[in-house]
Amino acid sequence: MLFEDEEDIFSGGSPKSKFFDIVYNANRNLVEMELDKMVERMCLLETILEEKIGEEAMESEIQRRTFSDTAALDDCKMSKYIELTANILTQNE
Repeated sequence: MLFEDEEDIFSGGSPKSKFFDIVYNANRNLVEMELDKMVERMCLLETILEEKIGEEAMESEIQRRTFSDTAALDDCKMSKYIELTANILTQNE
C-alpha cells in the first residue's frame, strides 16, 4: 500500500485527519479557494464524463468502482488529502 507509513509521515495522524486539522486552523480564504478549485475540477470532470459516456453510464461506473477498487480509491483519497493540505500550507505561510 502506498500510504502504509502515513502515521509516521504526519506524526500521529492520517492525511485525512491532518487535512482537517489544517482546514480548521488555516486562513479561511485560502481553504475556501482550494475547496472551490477542487469542486470546480470535479464538476469539469463530471461534465466531460457525461459528454463522453452519458450520465447513467457514469453513475454505474462510479458505483462499480466504489465497491471493486477500494484499495485504489483509498490510495487516491489519501493522495488528494496530502495534495490539498500541501496547497493550503504553502499558501498559508
